[in-house]
Amino acid sequence: MTGEPALPEGEAKVRAVRSMFDAIAPRYDLVNRILTFRMDLRWRRRTVESLRLPAGSLVIDLAAGTGDLCNELQERGHRPIGVDLSWGMLAHARTSAALVQADALRLPLTTGAAAGATCGFALRNLADLDAFFTELARVVRPGGRVALLEVAQPDNHLLRWGHSIYFERLVPRIGGLLSDAEAYRYLPRSVAYLPPDEALLATLAGAGFAQVDRRLLSGGIAQLITGTRR
Repeated sequence: MTGEPALPEGEAKVRAVRSMFDAIAPRYDLVNRILTFRMDLRWRRRTVESLRLPAGSLVIDLAAGTGDLCNELQERGHRPIGVDLSWGMLAHARTSAALVQADALRLPLTTGAAAGATCGFALRNLADLDAFFTELARVVRPGGRVALLEVAQPDNHLLRWGHSIYFERLVPRIGGLLSDAEAYRYLPRSVAYLPPDEALLATLAGAGFAQVDRRLLSGGIAQLITGTRR
């Protein structure tokens, strides 16, 4: 957007993202439900289903936030550990799952500790996607599964036009009224951090994952990326 400050990179991005999520944590769930018309609940359910792991599996939920995916994992009989950079988000979590404050690029887990991993709407907030996928490959054992949920843009031109108006103009206004205006101005701009679709999938495959797949959800406003650790 013209006149907007440059998006932060590296450690400046880490500090900005942590501060932003600390600020919006108290009303994060409420704003999410309103902005997505509660579709985020269905997307998270689909994310956990796509893991296709046996009950009792240890699954790390990265950028766990207030624990929505952790709760979904528990409902499916898994043993989740939620990890988030923001202490504010963890402090407002509503889950009985184990929670850890940590950087997703440097996880306090042994190699091959997890049967799977999930991540909801955080790929664009990470300082280094290549390093993140490499860390995923380290902590997920061979044969394990990852399911990564993220925003997307519809392929259909008409839907893309309508979505861009909503995402770029209405989301910042609604978010500003209900929570922190600056944070929800950042949200649509942060999509610029995501690489092209093919490059994103190739990077995940190159980190050590097979059967890499990308599926669009709800007409293409969200995407689900899955893979199996080789």
